[in-house]
Amino acid sequence: MLSSRERVVRCLTFTGPDRVPRDLWLLLWAEKNQPKATAELRNRYPGDFQTAAYFYPPSSKIKGDPYAAGEYRDEWGCVFHNIQEGIIGEVKNPMVRDLSGWKRVEPPYEQLPPDRNKAYEDIRRFYGETKKFVLANACPRPWERYQFLRGTENALTDILTREKEFEALLQCIHSFYLTELEFWVKADVDGITFMDDWGAQDRLLIPPDIWRELFKPLYKDYCDLARSRDKFVFMHSDGWIEDIYPDLAEVGVNAVNSQLFCMDMENLARTVKGKLTFWGEIDRQHVLPSPDPAEGRRAVREVIRHLYDPSGGVIAQFEFGPGANPETALAIFDEWEKTHDPTVCR
Repeated sequence: MLSSRERVVRCLTFTGPDRVPRDLWLLLWAEKNQPKATAELRNRYPGDFQTAAYFYPPSSKIKGDPYAAGEYRDEWGCVFHNIQEGIIGEVKNPMVRDLSGWKRVEPPYEQLPPDRNKAYEDIRRFYGETKKFVLANACPRPWERYQFLRGTENALTDILTREKEFEALLQCIHSFYLTELEFWVKADVDGITFMDDWGAQDRLLIPPDIWRELFKPLYKDYCDLARSRDKFVFMHSDGWIEDIYPDLAEVGVNAVNSQLFCMDMENLARTVKGKLTFWGEIDRQHVLPSPDPAEGRRAVREVIRHLYDPSGGVIAQFEFGPGANPETALAIFDEWEKTHDPTVCR
């Protein structure tokens, strides 16, 4: 039997894993409100991924609990308002109301390790003790960070008006993330991650050409940095992102986590199957909340029909959070277990 690390690598490189790798995303809400189901999912279907155990020294800017009801201030100084315990809230009052004030933004460089040699040794020790596929403990999100700092409406306007301060602020954000990743790609980890939610329900939030002009180069920088140290690259983006899937494959993303059920899976198979790995997910708008576990099984079979190949390219992943039905969640992983069973006819 392969180790988790070997299994994921074979999936990403299309060299034949012994089964589909698993990655369960558990929101704190699930831990608090569905402890029995959470424990059963973990025990019956252990995941193949683990985040590196190194944690930055906390920034003095941080105030409060991101998952508690009320206000939370993050390491950039952005204030989130949360009305539901167990999930993260939203920024209501952006820090940079006027772009002319962008220079007041202070990226959290203080969270980078003061003693890199010790940090690398801690990570090396952790890596040697686990057989799982290890992801870096960092997740750049340039577009979302820009929104947190400016507010979503202002951010969308900035993309169209292109004031000089817009590019300066975006570069400020990007420079910090590059510095953060420069640390991580030299550490004993298997992959890095980054994220940005780019999709509405049925289209991108901005025109694809503008996305390619402004953000594709940033993501290519992350991928190039990872490639320079032989690390795999994982990206998450919610919503309909069908137009930019080929671009993500082109810049070197190995695995994409997206809401497949918003998109045309047949078209995704035609354009990018075999070029990158589909890192989940199963629909959490309609399928996971369903009281009928058979809906979960049907959803898995749909992904298999369009995107699965025994050589690799698919990771069994979904998010267990508010509204999800535990029985449906269990059925989803159970159905994935049948993928390599030769007695099961599809």
